[in-house]
Amino acid sequence: MKKLLTMVSALLMAETLMAAEVQTNGNSVLIRPDGGQAKVICLEVMNDNIIRVRATSKADLPQKPASLMIVPQTAPQKGGYTMNDEGETVVVKAKNVKAVVQKATGEITFFDANGNQLLKEAKDGKQFWDFTVPERELGMKSGYTVPEEQKHGLTWQMKFDSPDDEAFYGLGQHQSEEFNMKGKNEDLFQYNTKVSIPFVLSNKNYGLLWDSYSYCRFGNPNDYLQLNRAFKLYDKNGKEGHLTGTYVDAKGKKLVRDEDSIYYEYGTPDKSEIALKTDNGGIKNFPKGINLMGANVTYEGFIEPECCGKCKGKTQLYQFILYYSGYVKVYIDGREVVPERWRTAWNPNTYKFSTELQKGKRVQLRIEWRPDGGEAYCGLRVSEPRNKEQREQLSIWSEMAKDMDYYFIAGENLDQVVSGYRTLTGKASLYPKWVLGFWQSRERYKTSGEIEETLAEFRKRHIPIDNIVQDWNYWPEDQWGSHKFEASRYPNPQAMLDSVHAMHGRFMISVWPKFYCNTDNYKELDAKGWMYIQSPTDDIHDWVGPGYKNGFYDAYDAGARKMFWRQMDENLYTKFNHGGIAGVDAWWMDASEPNVRDCTPMWYRKALSGPTALGTSTEYFNAYSTVNADAIYNGQRSVYNGKLNEPRVFLLTRSGFAGEQRFSTATWSGDIGTRWEDMRAQMTAGLNYSISGLPFWGMDQGGFCVENRYMAAQQLFDKSGVENEDLKEWRELQTRWNQFGTFIPLFRSHGQWPLREIWNIAPENHPAYQSFVYYDKLRYRLMPYLYSMAGWAHFKDYTLMRPLVMDFNGDKEVENIGNQWMFGPALMACPVGYYKARNRSVYFPEQCGWYNLYTNEYIQGGQRLVVDAPYEQIPVFVREGAIIPFGPEMEWSDEKPAELINLYVYAGQNGSFQLYEDEGTNYNYEKGKYATIDITYDDATKTVSFSARKGQFPGMLKNRRFNVVLISKDAPKPLNLEDPEGKMVNYNGKAVSIQL
Repeated sequence: MKKLLTMVSALLMAETLMAAEVQTNGNSVLIRPDGGQAKVICLEVMNDNIIRVRATSKADLPQKPASLMIVPQTAPQKGGYTMNDEGETVVVKAKNVKAVVQKATGEITFFDANGNQLLKEAKDGKQFWDFTVPERELGMKSGYTVPEEQKHGLTWQMKFDSPDDEAFYGLGQHQSEEFNMKGKNEDLFQYNTKVSIPFVLSNKNYGLLWDSYSYCRFGNPNDYLQLNRAFKLYDKNGKEGHLTGTYVDAKGKKLVRDEDSIYYEYGTPDKSEIALKTDNGGIKNFPKGINLMGANVTYEGFIEPECCGKCKGKTQLYQFILYYSGYVKVYIDGREVVPERWRTAWNPNTYKFSTELQKGKRVQLRIEWRPDGGEAYCGLRVSEPRNKEQREQLSIWSEMAKDMDYYFIAGENLDQVVSGYRTLTGKASLYPKWVLGFWQSRERYKTSGEIEETLAEFRKRHIPIDNIVQDWNYWPEDQWGSHKFEASRYPNPQAMLDSVHAMHGRFMISVWPKFYCNTDNYKELDAKGWMYIQSPTDDIHDWVGPGYKNGFYDAYDAGARKMFWRQMDENLYTKFNHGGIAGVDAWWMDASEPNVRDCTPMWYRKALSGPTALGTSTEYFNAYSTVNADAIYNGQRSVYNGKLNEPRVFLLTRSGFAGEQRFSTATWSGDIGTRWEDMRAQMTAGLNYSISGLPFWGMDQGGFCVENRYMAAQQLFDKSGVENEDLKEWRELQTRWNQFGTFIPLFRSHGQWPLREIWNIAPENHPAYQSFVYYDKLRYRLMPYLYSMAGWAHFKDYTLMRPLVMDFNGDKEVENIGNQWMFGPALMACPVGYYKARNRSVYFPEQCGWYNLYTNEYIQGGQRLVVDAPYEQIPVFVREGAIIPFGPEMEWSDEKPAELINLYVYAGQNGSFQLYEDEGTNYNYEKGKYATIDITYDDATKTVSFSARKGQFPGMLKNRRFNVVLISKDAPKPLNLEDPEGKMVNYNGKAVSIQL
């Protein structure tokens, strides 16, 4: 009987499986599975390496507008893929990737070309919830009501199983010093210092790009919990129910009270209606009568993980998130889990940490907090604990979208995965050559005289520089968004710009998407319904002077984008009005998150920046910087409309999103702090941003927001000439940060006072000054190397700042290294991130041997060593087989052609390098006007070969010299860029070889 029932059950199951609906249409297949939450799943072959997946819990897939992320794709060739219904499964196969869908459940498994499993959907891997935008999030626009259909969508989560040896990277730029994101949580939204990209990559050589613009989460899909939701709380005396908060102000006044959570994260400490409206339970519970500026605050007591009888005695990993301004430390069970961190009062930061706690065991918690400014923020929450398998899954949650829509990208290596991302989202632009030189900026140059005098001082001192930056507030105080210069401080802005150009400099200017309500530009945009008006409606005033009402424009509207650019063009580019300028070289697009107001809860941020022309800001939350970049890129290009010698567009933006690279846009990491931990955080931030597919990234070298002790130290020095301990640390911090900045795509100094020009940091005879000048000159010597990489980024989808896992995948040691990287194919940069450190640990990947850049001493790969790191120098190493072209010493990027290149070749392995050249400033490369020379090295015969030159462009060097310098482990010789001993090759464009 049992056997008969089993047979019947099997027949019924087979009948059910056969009932699943499968429809093929060209390069796509639509499946209606028998089980699982997804009612419809569609797989589409995009090319040999990429399969798109769409799914919904509704009866049909929705009709969707054109993606803001994905560019139009060429359909794959027929015969290049197959789609087969194989009974229990549907198999979709392209040349290098295969997807197998279970018809019973809709679960999907992905395989590489050799049939190796890459990614398998977990049980219940696709989940959906109906979502309706809360009314309070909708925001306001002139004469606009959100259509009812735009208020509704889906919240979804997808989960995939992940083996123990898998590592995850990408997701953009975040600030918790996390590199390998396996087992980590990351909230994906845009904010000052935070850039979120919906793209994750695996060391298994695949990537997942999901087409969603909303707030997303990687890892745990649930909100962080207040402490009283995750633990039993006890005060410092052991009484259950609360922690103890002790507040002692600068005058000694003391307050002790119970705290049921540590959640002072939003709002402002004033009593305005807007503060009361937006604090959402955060700061309104602050103690009254205590001045927090200069106070000492302690939260202490005990936390006890909740548990039932089954789990008693087991430990669980708890993942915390700390939100803070001022100085803060955290201790758990007597152990310092958060060493002292600091952040300026107006720009709080988050930091994540984990600790294992035993179920039912009470442990001490202590938070020491010293607020440091007119505003004060402190919060500690914890992620709902999950087991190891759940934590380490590849889990993605999207708050609102029309459907689940993602692209699986397979590759033989991570470069191919990044190339797949760029295939989908657009080629990276080839940026102007001068972008690779040094930029000087500060917050802020206040007059045209300061701009000209600063650049002139660089030239007088013969310190290389290409770009000088005019930050915000060059306009009349009450005219933010006018794009006009304040006449008393900038009496002749055109003469200023002409002077910069006469000194062979470039000029970048800050333009915000923000407008004061009284400006003509605001009124013109608002008359078309293109301004977000929640901020002025709520009577929000900014921090300038008496405070002014303002709004941001709706960059999601094509008409608004054109008007925004026209207003810029009329004042800053070609059609300048009285008091404007013509010929700005580049644009600094600040606050492009958009940051309408700092330190507000998520729902109110959405209300302030919407609704958009395309839908609610809830649905379109993360993509603003992309459409804003579109406005400037296509606006500027429309001025020239493809004419010869059209100047290249270049934008620097504080936010970023998938696809932004196609708009000639780079990103910097925002208003970071000036602390050693902030510098270390930029290493992991830049690496994950770069591997996320956007190749040009930079930071405020030296940090932006400054501790008071550094400003006091500078004032003391200015008055007395005394270099106290704080000034010593300041100078060393700036030195280490500038050394770090030499080996990333953008080399740029910026920050608040103290002033950041090198002569304002230290005198000429100081090692801080001398180190900066050395690395600045080295950067310009590397210009042939750097500009070749810029060309590869466009033509070959190359990544300049390269996590070691890109080049040495398979070496398990590199998977968690976030403080050393490859800068291009040759150089491994190893910055120093700790005060007074004069050495550091370096891992040398096993796939090759290594040379010290400065001494050329040889080091065997596959080992970790402690190497010297003197004050003036950070460790940099060159891999075997590398070829590095060093050009002439220059003071700006196009001062002289590289007629003589000292070509360093590092023996031990075969090597290759493609030298890329063009005019450096225009779009003629799009018309094929560029040249390449392929250089190869054969280690067995010690032969260097130069191919025949391919291509040509106006002004090209037809004849040049290569001085070939061979470096070998048997005969190390120090780096010499003046007159190194080598073999000279006279190159006239024809193939030639030389044996060394």
